[in-house]
Amino acid sequence: MEKYSSAAKYFQIVLFVFLGVAFGAQISYATTPKSVDLAYDAGTQMLSVTIDHSTLARSMHHIKYVEIKKNGVSFGKTEYGSQPTDELFTYTYKIPAVKGDIFEVTATCNMWGHKTSTFTVP
Repeated sequence: MEKYSSAAKYFQIVLFVFLGVAFGAQISYATTPKSVDLAYDAGTQMLSVTIDHSTLARSMHHIKYVEIKKNGVSFGKTEYGSQPTDELFTYTYKIPAVKGDIFEVTATCNMWGHKTSTFTVP
């Protein structure tokens, strides 16, 4: 009876460690976006959103969506299934704006965290 009890305890410990590694790995590799940089070209009416978000697997860990607000009103939310590069990339959006308009852009990781930046059209 003592031999079985010892083996069962050993199995429980190994199972616990395995589950911790298997399910905890996703969180440990998840990173919030480091930066969200905004630029606006009035001539083309294009908002450029440059995101710095490190990943080792672009289809599994990526920027899930980018939400844009203009002057406090939601302008749109674009969802993505992967990101174009492993770290630094730019998305562009055609949005009419005039001097003084304020953009607020939030990039959200599909696993962990988000980053928001604001920009006033010069």
